[in-house]
Amino acid sequence: MSQNPPSLRPDLAPAPRFSEPARPGQPTIGMVSLGCPKALVDSERILTRLRAEGYAISPDYKGAEAVIVNTCGFLDSAKAESLEAIGEAIRENGRVIVTGCLGAEPDYITGTHPKVLAVTGPHQYEQVLDAVHKAVPPAPDPFVDLLPATGVSLTPRHYSYLKISEGCNHKCKFCIIPDMRGRLVSRPAYAVVKEAERLVAAGVRELLVISQDTSAYGVDLKHEEARGHRAHITDLARDLGSLGAWVRLHYVYPYPHVRNLIPLMAEGLVLPYLDIPFQHAHPDVLKRMARPAAAARTLDEIAAWRRDCPDITLRSTFIVGYPGETEDEFQTLLDWLDEAQLDRVGCFQYENVAGARSNDLPDHVPEAVKAERFARFMEKAQAISEAKLAAKVGQTIQVIVDEVDENGATCRTKGDAPEIDGNLFIDEDFDGLAPGDIVTVDVDEAGDYDLWGRRVLQGA
Repeated sequence: MSQNPPSLRPDLAPAPRFSEPARPGQPTIGMVSLGCPKALVDSERILTRLRAEGYAISPDYKGAEAVIVNTCGFLDSAKAESLEAIGEAIRENGRVIVTGCLGAEPDYITGTHPKVLAVTGPHQYEQVLDAVHKAVPPAPDPFVDLLPATGVSLTPRHYSYLKISEGCNHKCKFCIIPDMRGRLVSRPAYAVVKEAERLVAAGVRELLVISQDTSAYGVDLKHEEARGHRAHITDLARDLGSLGAWVRLHYVYPYPHVRNLIPLMAEGLVLPYLDIPFQHAHPDVLKRMARPAAAARTLDEIAAWRRDCPDITLRSTFIVGYPGETEDEFQTLLDWLDEAQLDRVGCFQYENVAGARSNDLPDHVPEAVKAERFARFMEKAQAISEAKLAAKVGQTIQVIVDEVDENGATCRTKGDAPEIDGNLFIDEDFDGLAPGDIVTVDVDEAGDYDLWGRRVLQGA
């Protein structure tokens, strides 16, 4: 059991988990998956296809005949991490195939690592498979290589990411995701629901809905209805909520129709949790970002959400040190945070990213000032988190168990997403608990980001 670190980056997915040893003579591929949960889903899809073709998945470099590195290109620091991971894979294995967001810049990769076998861009599954076939020919055994209906999962079996669309129609000046992943392309609602049904039937207790812009889901399909399911986020959330699993919504852009999701949360169909990337609060900074500049109205929306669903947890991410950000503009962000009282907050210090329009904006903020503002922002966010968690002491709540060891059970409340939010720890009466169990606890202690509780035993 370990406490959740407050500096955890909100753009990272959980570390992939690999299992199932290879049979003798089976061709084996390794996978390094970097970046956000959306990239982790791409890794799962690639590995599912490879498993169906008879490949085994190696958890380490030495056991693999080639290694796929699924890269991130969200920030320059993420690009550097991707290049470092590629270099490590080359040193440890020697045969490396690169895919993912950074793969949209093949010359950038081969300029540093000319020995890579192939480079493909994001969600180019067929090209990845072609590269694997060339490097390590398949040798399927149809009597042995049976793929489970849910495919390969890189997360614990009790929760799963559910990607509902790809790409984004926004043109935020600091972001190059639309350039790398394209415009919004939504999956048909019936296909999403069918996948969710398979996951729940296989034991998944929590569905984490992800995309680049979840609240825009279905816009490109004109919200068409097919096979009994309408491609609209409100309808999809209702359909998913009927399956009996926890449903958590991530990356929800603050459109006005988001308010239609709140009654579903109040009814218990969807978890009372919204992950909304506000990015800033000062209208001038938001305009320079090419984002909606209506922070005051956002506060009114937040008040309405809390009125209609008092248990709602609000998570968001922000950028400090954006080009041109003055001290007064930053202070407006701190004052807004005081009013908004968001439950979970992540923060980035602004970085230039090759190809982003924000690079050309005037008055870039010095690195030392960015760091100082980041520290002040996180101090404010931590104080809010500490006070909100302290108010939960004495409450009786439901939690989902993530891990159990000799010291106790690490759990999450309905207000905590895996890896990016806090935990609730049970250190007594945890015998018999297993990952995926949903249990009731009395909260008896709170920290800055985590809670501790006692399990409510039946008949007690």
